[in-house]
Amino acid sequence: MTQVNWQDITAKVARVAWVLFFISLPVTSFPLFPADLGGRTLVRPLAIYPLVILLILLIIPRLIKRPMPNTYLPLLAFTLAALVSTIFAFTSDLEALRGITPISRIVRNLITLGLGLSFYFTTTMLHETWEDLSFSLRWLYAGMGLALLWGTVQIPLVFHNSPLYYKIVNFFQSLVSTRKLFSTRVSGLTYEPKWFAEQICFLLLPWLIGSVLSGKSSFHWRWRQVTVEWLLLLWAVGVLVFTFSRTGLVILAALAFIGYILSRYYFHKKPQHAHRPMRRRILEASAIVLAVLAGIFIVGSQNAYFSRLWRYWTEATKERERTYFEYIAVEQRFVYWETALRMFDEYPWLGVGLGNYAFYFDQMLPNQPWNEQKEIVRQITPGEGRDRLITAKNLYARLIAETGIFGTAAFTTFLVAILGCALFLWFSPTPEQKFWGISAFLALIVFGFVIFAFDSFALPNMWIVFGLITSAAHLPDPAGQNNPVPASIEV
Repeated sequence: MTQVNWQDITAKVARVAWVLFFISLPVTSFPLFPADLGGRTLVRPLAIYPLVILLILLIIPRLIKRPMPNTYLPLLAFTLAALVSTIFAFTSDLEALRGITPISRIVRNLITLGLGLSFYFTTTMLHETWEDLSFSLRWLYAGMGLALLWGTVQIPLVFHNSPLYYKIVNFFQSLVSTRKLFSTRVSGLTYEPKWFAEQICFLLLPWLIGSVLSGKSSFHWRWRQVTVEWLLLLWAVGVLVFTFSRTGLVILAALAFIGYILSRYYFHKKPQHAHRPMRRRILEASAIVLAVLAGIFIVGSQNAYFSRLWRYWTEATKERERTYFEYIAVEQRFVYWETALRMFDEYPWLGVGLGNYAFYFDQMLPNQPWNEQKEIVRQITPGEGRDRLITAKNLYARLIAETGIFGTAAFTTFLVAILGCALFLWFSPTPEQKFWGISAFLALIVFGFVIFAFDSFALPNMWIVFGLITSAAHLPDPAGQNNPVPASIEV
């Protein structure tokens, strides 16, 4: 009888989990999710299932052989600060809000933080060679390719809302998301269009643009200058427009501007253009951005939600009685942020505790009449079926409110460490590292935008991107690896 080689079986299972981990990243509101892991929340990443397998079979055993990168030090300090602020929060006399107790809220937020750290931990420790990193990137492209395909299927609904077509597509959407489809915007495999847009901008565009700029492809196929990344980039931009996400389209315009400047100034600078003044490059980049915005305007005019950005100025209606930011539904975000600052003023050192923003929201609101702000009234008025608590809608606003100076300083130090990794890759001489450097730089620019639109630790986007950057910065110089071996899985 042949003896079972458990090491080979474990390696194959881990390999499959590795593939599934990156393919499943676009699904972030999976319906079949354990209640104790956040099954009652909006963020439910499907990637948690292969993540657990990877942690058990691959990542934890590797800790015996490999030291953790120094980027973990400020991240561990942040975790400690969050724990201390949360422990001190138990000394406050807080009452349940909308049926949710402070203890359950704190436990849930500690779990979500643990999930986020696990995403970063796994992505960082997963790669031992540059081929491993390319392997992960290819399967990330595959997962996002499926999301783009599903987003493309939803585009016809934007132009013609056929009840039968909507019913069919919405049925399949219900298998991967807790929310039904939008009939006027595409949401991919996510909870809502904004999530899908940020996913495209954060998980996909930096690597695609970095590949185009550096000429480094993760695939062997190439037709002249056309690569798989080129095709994915055009596809991603086309689908992104139909999310009608204001944040996503602003990021797209910014990346178009910065990408053009970098392409003319650094990567593809030809001798005849060597003395082209920077002013001309900026004008050319601005023309590209204007062309992108013109396309967005033409398509966006078909969507009532998105076209509010300019209809306030072009249509003389009673809506002019409200401010512009009220009309485009942004002013309440300023209220959330100002409330977070008031919490910080009251509890500057440790904050109010992880997840406790909602419990202090009513008493920390700025002293203004809110009868005109429907969103604010809805948040402070009890009602049947309202079991979701308000959040700051801004990562840094949440940090300063819930973890105070210590937590915010530790997390900022972690971001500085990630920036250091990006700069190391940027100034490295090899093409492989150069590709990761420019991609990391673009990813951090995207993070600078999306930080104002999300505050969840459970969303994997941030952790995956930072994990890939950290992993690339800590791999050996590829110039010394003349014959890279296939991605290995050792236990």
